[in-house]
Amino acid sequence: MSTATAGGPAAPGPPGPPAPGTHRSSIVRTRPWLAVCFLLPALVLLGALVVYPIVYSVHRSLFDASGTGFVGLGNYIELFTDDDTLTAIKNNTIWVIVAPTVCTALGLIFAVLTERVRWGTAFKLIVFMPMAISMLAAGIIFRLVYEQDPDRGVANAVWVGIHDTFNEASAWPGARPRPNGDLEKTGGGSYTTGSPVDAAGPANLPLVGVPPQDLTDAAEASPARPAGDGGVTGTVWVDFAKGGGGEPNVVDPGEKALAGVVVEAVRDGRVVATATTGEDGVFTLPAEADGAHLRLPASNFTEAYNGVNWLGPSLITPAIIASYVWMWAGFAMVLIAAGLAGVPRELLEAARVDGANEWQVFRRVTVPVLAPVLAVVLVTLMINVLKIFDLVYIIAPGATQSDANVLALQLYLSSFGTGADQGVGSAIAVLLLLLVVPVMVFNIRRLRRENRR
Repeated sequence: MSTATAGGPAAPGPPGPPAPGTHRSSIVRTRPWLAVCFLLPALVLLGALVVYPIVYSVHRSLFDASGTGFVGLGNYIELFTDDDTLTAIKNNTIWVIVAPTVCTALGLIFAVLTERVRWGTAFKLIVFMPMAISMLAAGIIFRLVYEQDPDRGVANAVWVGIHDTFNEASAWPGARPRPNGDLEKTGGGSYTTGSPVDAAGPANLPLVGVPPQDLTDAAEASPARPAGDGGVTGTVWVDFAKGGGGEPNVVDPGEKALAGVVVEAVRDGRVVATATTGEDGVFTLPAEADGAHLRLPASNFTEAYNGVNWLGPSLITPAIIASYVWMWAGFAMVLIAAGLAGVPRELLEAARVDGANEWQVFRRVTVPVLAPVLAVVLVTLMINVLKIFDLVYIIAPGATQSDANVLALQLYLSSFGTGADQGVGSAIAVLLLLLVVPVMVFNIRRLRRENRR
């Protein structure tokens, strides 16, 4: 501020602040060495950890396995003619399309649904907790989850439990007739007597092939006695005595009964009577069974349902993607929830006042406003899955590792596996870089557009 004297000019005031950027630009122009000193450590690290590896990989990809013979683009041609690498490219395409999309969609759903509930913070904490686990630990966890044996694998334990709830398990899986007996294999896996039965004597149906451990709680078999009403009786048992001995096709002392076996009496291709063996293996059919053939349906002997082969060739990639979603859906949810907290409530309330239902508010207001956040999450996850290695390497067993192959795993196997060829491995590294660059360029341009607004 200046003051004026009578009849004289105003005294000059203190100088104002310099124009924006003037001081900074003057330092750079007058003392460039100072700027270089500040930037030098970062430039050295950037050159050593980023620029040099990229340049060396490009250079190494032009040479053979020994590194002495120049092959030009031969390694790149091999990438697109090798079956393992083509499988890796196909699987990476599936990963890039499916995994980020599912994670982002689940994160959006979780963030929106938990926004107004009292226990939303606790739910978000639980969903985000897998992010605290390393890829190595998550791979070991899901390798156990996907075990084929229902007694060890959680996924198959649940699946088998659901299956057995709606489909009754067989009584004695794997049991079969004694060789040279009267029972013969018929259509569909059932066994039928070669000769008809009558009420005069018992119809013994000896079986073998039942593991001893499955007979621990089984009762001792009893010889059947003729029924007084003209019915047909018999015994179904394991015709095998511990320690050997015994007479074939005869119920000997100590031999085990097979309880719960369904026996059908069949005449002219039609079932005329049905019975089920008791704890002592004895069954009783009514008089209609006299003169009929006895059949043991295949449902008595079908192998127990053992669940789904999650780590088989057809399901290995979806199974590993599911484990990735389990880890990263929480990451997407937290970022989207942070963006959702910044959505003006006036927009949502105005839409509701105008008559929009919750689905319309979500689709027409919430999602468009969150589009920048969704793009950040989607692009980040796309870059992440292009480099996926740990989960595939740990979860996929050796037999199906080639079916789950991805580019990062193929890079490792080509560079350090059997018949290592670091020329091909470097070519895969360059290919991965070329796949990541467009996504990064898109992300940088989107950020610049956001900053201009």
